[in-house]
Order: sequence, then structure tokens, then C-alpha cells
Amino acid sequence: MPQVEITIGGRNFEVACQEGEEQYLTSAARLLDAEAAHLSAQIGRMPESRMLLMAGLMLADRTAGLEDQLRESELELNGLRAQIEEAANRPAQRIEVPVIPQEVHDSMAEIAARAEALADQVDAQA
Repeated sequence: MPQVEITIGGRNFEVACQEGEEQYLTSAARLLDAEAAHLSAQIGRMPESRMLLMAGLMLADRTAGLEDQLRESELELNGLRAQIEEAANRPAQRIEVPVIPQEVHDSMAEIAARAEALADQVDAQA
């Protein structure tokens, strides 16, 4: 089992981990060390156990907030997926184009013919 040396709050610790998890442990230790440094800058020197407790609680609080955001995002994503599925399953909208009734068409053609005849008479008289 590999041993990894990490530094938190200016103190060195040797920690055992599973094979292949060294990178994750080192990354987690850096997060904890950053919180510990933040605490030390705000509060000053404190006992090791208290510093680790407070830094762990701060990280847990941040993690809980991120989990809440993740849950909200997953709910929103599921809602959007449901809307997409509903739209995909909905039959295509039928668009009806108004058709001019034949009677109206015939009447308009007759009016146009009369207008042309009147225009021809006006031209002939001029």
C-alpha cells in the first residue's frame, strides 16, 4: 500500500492509500491545506485537531452547496429532456392555408374582365 506525504497547515503527514489513488489523495490534501491556510490567516495559530476539523467542515459546507446546485441542475435537465421528448413525440402541426372559394375567384375574374373592358373603352375614346 503506497504511502503519500502530504502537508496541511504547515504540518507534514504520511498517509496510506490504495494503489493508483495517490494523485487523488494529493489533490484532496491541497484543498484541505488551502482551507487550513485560510483559517490560519483569519484566526491565527490553533491546535492541529481544531484546524483540521474547521478546514474539513468548511470543505464539507462547500461540497454540500455544490451538491445542492447539482441536484437543481439535474432537475432542470430532466425537465428539459421531458420537454424535448414531448415535442419529439407530438404530431407535426398541421398548417391550413386558406383557399379562395371558386365563386370568389370567378367573381374577381369577372370584375377584372369588366375593368379591362372599361379601360379599353377609355383608351378608344381618347
